[in-house]
Amino acid sequence: METPRRRALGKGLEELFGAEVLDIETLEEEIIKETPKEEILEVNLNELRSNPYQPRKVFDEKALEELASSIKEHGVFQPIIIKKSIKGYEIVAGERRAKASLLAGRETIPAIVRDFDDQEMMEIALLENLQREDLNPIEEALAYQSLMEAKGLNHEQLAKRIGKSRSYVTNMVGLINLPDSVKELVIARKIPATHARTLSKIKDVAKVEELADRVVNEGLTTSQIDELAQDKSVEKRNKMERHETEETRTYKYIQELLCDKLETKVRIRGSKIEINFADLNDFNRIIEILNISE
Repeated sequence: METPRRRALGKGLEELFGAEVLDIETLEEEIIKETPKEEILEVNLNELRSNPYQPRKVFDEKALEELASSIKEHGVFQPIIIKKSIKGYEIVAGERRAKASLLAGRETIPAIVRDFDDQEMMEIALLENLQREDLNPIEEALAYQSLMEAKGLNHEQLAKRIGKSRSYVTNMVGLINLPDSVKELVIARKIPATHARTLSKIKDVAKVEELADRVVNEGLTTSQIDELAQDKSVEKRNKMERHETEETRTYKYIQELLCDKLETKVRIRGSKIEINFADLNDFNRIIEILNISE
C-alpha cells in the first residue's frame, strides 16, 4: 500500500516537472525538508551504484578532486538521494558527491532513501546534470533528447522549462546528427560546440569529417566553418536563410556565444542585451561568470 509520504513526494515531483521552469534545487530542498533527521542514513559507499539513466559518462577528475578536498575538510553538507535496489542502492541524485567522498577516503555518506520509479529516476538524473554539471556537448544533446521523449516536449517547450532559447536547444540536439568520429572529437573538447553546431547542419558525412579534421589541425574559426558550410555545393540538413545583413549575422553569432557562455537565454535587441535568469542563485551564477564583484 502506498504511504502518505510516497504519495506526497510523487505529487510534488509531478508538480515540479509540470512547473514552468524545471529546478533540481527545489526538488532536493523539498525532499530534505520533508525528511525527519532520523531518516537520514549513513550509507556505505560500497553499497551504491550509478543511476542507470545517468547521462554523464565522463567526470572531470580535477573538479572531483576539488570537491573531495572540501569534503575532507567540511564533510558532505547535503545528503544524496538514493533508491533501494535488489542489491544495495541506486543513486538518484548526488553521484559527484558520492565519487568525491570515495576520493576523500570516506566509507559512508549521508543519504535519503526514496522510492522513485524508472521514469522519475531518468528525469531527475537528466535534470541534475543539465542544471549542475558541466556535461560535454554530446551528453547535453542526448540529455535534451531523452527529456523531450520522456515528457513529450518539443524544442520550444523544453527551452522554456530549462531557461534556454529554442534555437539553443535545437542547435544542441542537432549534434546527435554528427558522425561518431566527430562526436568523439567534440567529447574530447577538440572541437568547440559552436563549430560542432555548424557542422551538424551539413548532410554530407565526408564533408563533415573533412571540416572537423581542419578544425583540429588548422584551427578553423566558427566564421570560417560557417562560410565553408554556405557553399552551394554543400548539402544542408535544413536550408539556412541567407537574407540577413552582415550586422544581423554578427549579432546572432555573438548572441549564441553569450548563450553558450552564460548557459541561459540571451537576446540582443537593437542596442540592448537581455539576459534571462531563473532565480537569485542563477543570477549570482551569471555574475560570477561575468567576473563582476560588488
